[in-house]
Amino acid sequence: MRKYSVAVVGATGAVGNEMIRILEERNFPVGELTLLASERSMGKELTFKGKTYPVDVLDENSFEGVEIGLFSAGGSISERFAPIAADAGCVVVDNTSAFRMDPDVPLVVPEVNPEDIGMYQTKGIIANPNCSTIQMVVALKPIHDMARIKRIVVSTYQAVSGTGKAAIEELVEQTKALLNLEEPEVTVYPHRIAFNCLPHIDVFLDNGYTKEEMKMVNETRKIMNDPSITVTATTVRVPVFYSHSESVNIETERKVTADEVREILSDAPGVTVVDNPDNCEYPLASDGAGKDDTFVGRIREDESIPNGINMWIVSDNIRKGAALNTIQIAEILIKEYLQ
Repeated sequence: MRKYSVAVVGATGAVGNEMIRILEERNFPVGELTLLASERSMGKELTFKGKTYPVDVLDENSFEGVEIGLFSAGGSISERFAPIAADAGCVVVDNTSAFRMDPDVPLVVPEVNPEDIGMYQTKGIIANPNCSTIQMVVALKPIHDMARIKRIVVSTYQAVSGTGKAAIEELVEQTKALLNLEEPEVTVYPHRIAFNCLPHIDVFLDNGYTKEEMKMVNETRKIMNDPSITVTATTVRVPVFYSHSESVNIETERKVTADEVREILSDAPGVTVVDNPDNCEYPLASDGAGKDDTFVGRIREDESIPNGINMWIVSDNIRKGAALNTIQIAEILIKEYLQ
């Protein structure tokens, strides 16, 4: 297998760090590695396969000779630099919301719609979905193929790592302060996150939903290639460091039993079923952290409607919800399109 010139944009962030680790873990065929970040990271160094690499400052000339760009440095950075990279011949896999709803940019979860990756040739960009959307569609696509999902109601319980390193540090410091009977400092979120739940992720929109909630609505339809699916979401930030959890209720066109759902998900790619309530076995955020799979449990039939199923879905938001999904896309890209 030939090797590729790879750039990681946002290399010093939580997702960028994880991308570098996963590139090494999965033995991605990296020839040259370029690590890019803002001027704040000037002088920093990171390690890949035992070798130390400098972190360079991102600019318009950063992508000369780069074949694959893994972006996770914020939407405004991607909006500016992803087209520049694509014009330089680099295929961009972007982990921000900048291009997700662009009709000319594929929005991909490899276990769900890998065939859409081929659309990258239009703009040279592939979009990575929102972390909470990724884990949900990984679990729902096999059910949709079996019985067609008509409606989804989802409530999320999202870890602070989804906001970044500053939020992780704030949860630590607020917890320390409260346990020492001190007043915690609040800077990252509008309210204290330690020992609290905030039903507010991203900005509120005119329809009363937050931007995060509408991402789940619109991205699910695009990834599943079915605009007729109705989706409603409530997204909540909780005092957990890693792994998002979701309570998901679906209504299907055809009746399916809980046992049928367990059976089909047991064979689904990227899914691990943990569903033995009698032994208190169900997915936990602490179990999902650091794992590749999406974990599903509490599978049961909804007694309020004829064709309803409830389930609980857990996945590491930094890993599968961001870095791993991005690199899985790149793996298909080199196998099917960039040989």
